[in-house]
Order: sequence, then structure tokens, then C-alpha cells
Amino acid sequence: MGTTPETSPPTAAAAPAVDWRRVSSLVVGQAAVQAGSFALLIAMSWTAVQLGGREAVTYVTLSATLPRALLLLFGGALADALGPRAVLLRATSVRVLVLAAGVAVTATTETLWPLIAVALVDGVLLGLTGPASGVLLPRLAPQDQLGRANSLFSMVLRLAPIAGSPLGAWLVVVGGLPVAMTAAAVGCAVWLVCATHVTHGMTRPERAPQGPSLLRRSGDGFRLLAAHPRLRWMFVACFCMDLAFLWPAEVALPLRAADEGWGVGAVAMVLSVFGAGALASAAVGAALAHRIPAHTKLVVTGVGLAAGMAAMALVPSPVVLAATAGAVGLLSGLNGPALVTAYQQAVPEGRMGAAMSTFALSGIGAAPLSLAVFSPVSLSLGVTGTWLLCAGLALLSPIAAAVALRGGTATAAPRADARPRTAPEPTATSV
Repeated sequence: MGTTPETSPPTAAAAPAVDWRRVSSLVVGQAAVQAGSFALLIAMSWTAVQLGGREAVTYVTLSATLPRALLLLFGGALADALGPRAVLLRATSVRVLVLAAGVAVTATTETLWPLIAVALVDGVLLGLTGPASGVLLPRLAPQDQLGRANSLFSMVLRLAPIAGSPLGAWLVVVGGLPVAMTAAAVGCAVWLVCATHVTHGMTRPERAPQGPSLLRRSGDGFRLLAAHPRLRWMFVACFCMDLAFLWPAEVALPLRAADEGWGVGAVAMVLSVFGAGALASAAVGAALAHRIPAHTKLVVTGVGLAAGMAAMALVPSPVVLAATAGAVGLLSGLNGPALVTAYQQAVPEGRMGAAMSTFALSGIGAAPLSLAVFSPVSLSLGVTGTWLLCAGLALLSPIAAAVALRGGTATAAPRADARPRTAPEPTATSV
């Protein structure tokens, strides 16, 4: 008598997997374009110094940063309206042409205006494409694997300045600004090819019959924060950590090394050890982030970061300071991607572009705000006191994350900008 064969569970019910081929293309493309951008930044700053000193560097820097910050909000609305593929491919194609034209112009003239013009247009294009790039990972990875993908991506963001900055200095020595600009154009072209693969099949969202204008939608990111408490608390957690870290790294560390007579080598050693620790833990996160509880990644590491920052302000020698910085880097490599992941998971349906534009603006704005706030404070509290104040501010990040996690026990609603799924969405606490 025959037996009825057992049927395996339908594959449609299986949990969705990470699209690692596209994630790899995203990582390779971003590595190329980010390294090229940092190389170009160093080359343009050095060239501006040669052409006009500190005033020229200020003009070039403002031309690159102000348009980027202003266009980020509009870029988020554009990504939600047109989809990331249309925005990325069009704007990146224009950026390649702009950099190629910049190569031709800077090779034939030694004046400041080409640098300002290229920096201005480049800043506009980067502002438009930033949010569109930020919505890609949530489309390529299910929510329970998004932490791994963000950890892998954070490794690229940490390596890019390490590789790009010396590359830019070397290219200026070898062939001047045109050669550095050529390298940036090549990196941008690599990103264009990778972005074409990554966004293949990502269609334009359906146009609403009578929706608000793009200009009005550019403020959606702030309206989202006002309307969604969990998203707002995650934004606070991310912003406080960025704001707390920048002044100690950019100002306090060099000042303390000078006051103690440790020399610039101590600064380089501390930053290098910190970067190595962050890279190591980000690599671990790329493999195991989905197995580490969200409370550990967001709250425990956040408290450890605040304690580590306070210890760095008090340790007695550069060797101990470097060792402490390495421990802080290890925690940062887990905490940073986890903050980004939890923020992305809190975004409501179809609003990822607007949410990521506000998120990117906070990252860009944290640097000048940190310098503007803590530099005057240091005149009264001193370097050590202000460093400890920054550590106290960093402690607000895990507190805000804990509040966000308490409100995230319900199953997250599927997002329109995510890949189709057949299994229920996990919550942020399952990452």
C-alpha cells in the first residue's frame, strides 16, 4: 500500500533573506564614491589654501556644505515621490558630468571660481541623493537582518575617510587637483553602475491624485518626528550621541595632547585605535547583529560609551587613553549601526525618504552645533570638565533608546518602501 508523500512547507512562508548580492553592490559602490569624495575634499581644501588662504577655504567649504544641508529635506521628499532609482541614477549621472567638466576646467586655469562652482553643484547633488541612498538598505534586508546590513555599511563609512584622505593628499602631490577630481569622477561612475544594479526593479511610487507639493513635503521629516513618539525618541538617541562625540574628538583630544606634551602622534594613535575597535565590532555586527538583543546594542553599549568617554577625559597617559578609546570604539561599532537600524524600523509606511533626510541633516548639523556649543563652555569648565559634560550628554542616548524600545513592543506595520514580505514583520526588539 502506497503512502502519501509528505509535502514540505511552502517556500512563500519562509522568512525573507537578505539580498546580499545587491547589498554587496551597494557597499562596493558607496566605498568607491565615498573614498573619492573624501579625496576630492582634501584636494580642494589644499588647493584653496594655495590660491587664497583661509578665506578661500571658507568659501569652498560653505559652497559644499550649505547647499547639501538645505537640499537634504527636499531630497527626502523627492525620494518618496519618484523612488530612489530615478533620483540616484539621474543625479549621479549629472555628478559624473560635473566632475568631468571640473577636471577640464581646473587643468587649464588656476583660479578659485572653478572650485567654488564644482563644490556648489556637487553639494546640491549630494543633498538630493543622500536620502535616496539612505532608503536602500531597508529595501534589501528584512527587519530582523537590517542590523547586519547596517553594520556592514558602517564599515564602509568608517574606512572611506581613512582611505580617501591620504589618497587625496597623494593625488594632489602627484598630479594636482585635476587628478584628484578624476579619481572622484571614477568613483562616482563606479557608484552609478552599482546603483543601477542595486535599484533594478524598484519602480516609481504611485502618484497621489491630489497630494501636497514637493516643497511642502520637504518638511515631512519634522512632521514625522512630531507625530510618531518612537521615531522621535530614536532621533533624540542618534542626535545626542553624534553631538556628544564630535567636540571631544575634534577639539578636546588635540588640546589635551598639547597641554600634556604628548604630541600629535598621540592624537593619531588614539583615533587609529578607536577606528580599529569600531571596525572590528562592526564586522562582528555584520555577522551576528541579528542575534544580539536590541536592548544590549542600544542601551547597554550606550551606557558603556558614556562611561568610556568619561574615562577618556580622566586617564593619565596616552597609552591608557588609546586603550580606553579602543574599548569605546568596540562599543561604538555595535551602537552606531543599531541606532540607525532602530530609527529606520520606526519609520511609518512609505515615509523613509523624508525620515532619512531629517536623519542625515541631524548628522551634518551635529558637527557645527557641537563646536558652537561646547567650545565656549570649555572656556569656563576647561577641557576636562567639558569632556565630562559631553559624556553626560551621551548618556541621554541610551535613555532615549530605552524609552523608544518600551513603545515598540507591537508588531511593526509593513512599509510600502520595503521589499514584499510574506511573513509578519518582527519588532525592533527582535534585532
